[in-house]
Amino acid sequence: MLLSYYQELLTEAGCDEAGRGCLAGPVFAAAVILPKNFRHPLLNDSKQMKPADREKLRKVIEKKAVCYAVASVDNVEIDKINILKASFKAMHLALEKLQQQPEFILVDGNRFYAYGNTPHACIIQGDGIYASIAAASILAKTYRDEYMQQLHATYPHFGWNENKGYPTRQHRDAIREFGDTPFHRKTFRLLPEQLELDL
Repeated sequence: MLLSYYQELLTEAGCDEAGRGCLAGPVFAAAVILPKNFRHPLLNDSKQMKPADREKLRKVIEKKAVCYAVASVDNVEIDKINILKASFKAMHLALEKLQQQPEFILVDGNRFYAYGNTPHACIIQGDGIYASIAAASILAKTYRDEYMQQLHATYPHFGWNENKGYPTRQHRDAIREFGDTPFHRKTFRLLPEQLELDL
């Protein structure tokens, strides 16, 4: 069972992102404040969960959370400021949208840009340790997957309904055949380096 909180005195928000390693689409982030007594047997790091369980938990989190918010930064801005800064910006945007501002922030990972004067702790693999980070990971992942599913209707060749923009063979083969799209991250290595042609 995941831990309910990092410290007992302050109101905590868990933060996580989804889509950092993708070749296309935005990076999404979520911030979640859970009740101290929140428990659910399925709650875990979203990457370890089945899609159906993630969707089930998303509904539970949205219903039971004290408050939650989801935000994104698009591929154009990712190319301008880099993916790390874009991930932190998406987290800050999600935190700003919360109906109740947290007194302490738990962040998945080992780095974070301070959010105003609010203290924070970075927890490596925190989405498998703390309930609020796991909840944020589920919201960020499900909202982003839903977005990429919608894009798939316009760009079906790339298989975004399945790979969600990650660099699978199918995705890269489609880039070779059809070129990139307005949703691809131009500063990312869309294709492996081309082999030198034998002359």
